[in-house]
Amino acid sequence: MLNEIRKWLIGPPLPTQSASRERLDKIRALAALSPDALASVAYANQEIFLGLVVAGAAGLAYSWTIALAIAGLLVIVALSYSQVISAYPSGGGSYSVARENLGANFGLVAAAGLTMSYVLNVAVSLTAGVAAIASAFPFLWSHRVALSLLLLLVMTVANLRGLRESGTVMAIPIYLFVAVYLIMIGVGAYVALTQGPGSIRATTLVATEEVALFLILHTFAAGCTALTGVEAISNGVTIFKPPEVRNANQTMAAMTIIMGVLFLGTIGLTQYLAVVADAQETILSALARRTFGPGAVYLFIQSSTLLVLVVAANTSYVGFPRLASLVAQDGYMPRQLTFLGDRLVFSNGIILLAGLAGFLIVIFNGDTHMLIPLFAVGAFLAFTMSQAGMVARWLRVHGPGWRIKTIMNGLGMLATTVALLIIGVSRFVEGAWIVIFLIPLLVLTFRMVHHHYEDTRAQLTLRGLPPSLAPLPEPRVVLPISGVHRGVIEALRYARAISKHVTAVFIEIEPGSGDLICKRWKEWGLEHDIQLEIISSPYRSVVGPFLNFLDKTDREHNDGQLASVLLPEFVPARWWHSLLHNQTAMVIKLALTYRRQKMGKIRAIIDMPMHLRK
Repeated sequence: MLNEIRKWLIGPPLPTQSASRERLDKIRALAALSPDALASVAYANQEIFLGLVVAGAAGLAYSWTIALAIAGLLVIVALSYSQVISAYPSGGGSYSVARENLGANFGLVAAAGLTMSYVLNVAVSLTAGVAAIASAFPFLWSHRVALSLLLLLVMTVANLRGLRESGTVMAIPIYLFVAVYLIMIGVGAYVALTQGPGSIRATTLVATEEVALFLILHTFAAGCTALTGVEAISNGVTIFKPPEVRNANQTMAAMTIIMGVLFLGTIGLTQYLAVVADAQETILSALARRTFGPGAVYLFIQSSTLLVLVVAANTSYVGFPRLASLVAQDGYMPRQLTFLGDRLVFSNGIILLAGLAGFLIVIFNGDTHMLIPLFAVGAFLAFTMSQAGMVARWLRVHGPGWRIKTIMNGLGMLATTVALLIIGVSRFVEGAWIVIFLIPLLVLTFRMVHHHYEDTRAQLTLRGLPPSLAPLPEPRVVLPISGVHRGVIEALRYARAISKHVTAVFIEIEPGSGDLICKRWKEWGLEHDIQLEIISSPYRSVVGPFLNFLDKTDREHNDGQLASVLLPEFVPARWWHSLLHNQTAMVIKLALTYRRQKMGKIRAIIDMPMHLRK
């Protein structure tokens, strides 16, 4: 039943040979990799408005200036990442660049920053989408956490179905959003030309130059969330159809142009028309209402905003599993993250991402404004590591045009470093400190995982061992029994087939029950072939006395080996039947599995299931 539900949700398994057919063309790749960057227009505009509105009209007058600075930074970052795409066609983006050119530790810092950015992107995008639709239907504000988690589930299932299907699904809302907002910008420009500039009737607040400068820097830091997701294309070059590098660079250029037009267009109209929003409305909702009125067109725009913000999370679903796979291949994250699932996607990475994002949504009560301060730090840290790595690369390998490329990436490094410092300082007390604390903690976790794998490899190595396989002595088999029944008889037959030294052990919990076992043992004529040990347990424990017996028999025999344990257990026909049994064999197996033994001493545990028919 579970397998059928799984197939219905994510589809039947795909053969490995189909991997090349699962790659995306530029149209679907733009939809799969750019939603984060394009949809960030929604929450970046909102953060700029919230940052400046505290100073009234005087503050909002800086909107366009801040937007131009962010747009210029966008161009610099996009040009810098185009160099990354060409130099690293295998993908990996900031992590691969920093690891190869700056060393493993800098690579891990970039990976930690990207991890935080990807997880926060999912949480911010979904909560911002819910905020957009709640602006049109205010009664939804009280249900934003549940709605965000529901959308998270939908996105997770869509991505578990595979790249091609998720790319096709994402294309519709992305291109609908772009078309709708371009139309809104065009109509808004017509309204601006025909009606002239608007005016803000609210009282203008007066601020000193020092406060104004901090306000501008603070708002610039908040607006820089518009740049999150720009690196996603450099991380996912391998999902493009050939020629991968050219298609990825063209997609990067298209994304940058579209994003710049949408960002500057909406900011310009908001400032020129003097649009403001109340506490339960986003600034883009107010702009749409000002342009088209509160009718069907307005609702359609808000719906498209919801959809694009929902699918904006798809950038993380594509980027994070691939990043996690690369980091795991280097031994800094669990190996399970390298495995392709049934649908040729990194299913474990997708599920991990969904779990972390859902945790953040619940912890921060679905509030986008509370999540935003955490958002940009990780992204800009990864930006800076990537650009620094590219500068180091060009200085080392040179190559055609290396001087111009060094200048381009150096300018990108300088710009993202300045932006990172502004974001970290201006938004430190609002929550950026959490990410600044978590990134070193993540790097430490990566190092601990790597240390574990190195230790495991060292303990499993064949170096120093003789090439021959010396024969082992005949094993001693110990068989815990709960009675004399068919399962035990079959287990005894198997035990005798592999060894002449077989001991059955019955733990007597109830006084006198051992006598009954001895009687049944003789009735079946087993006393001549197999030794039976009855061990009294006055404290009604099974595991402790059994482990003590194993230690005792190992000491007595002292033959250089530990007794093998054969565990007969029956498997019920229905899963719920297991709830009706005490699972003693499973408890013993867990106790034996995690009981530490001396180096070089291994105790074999043989599980012998007997499946019941009904």
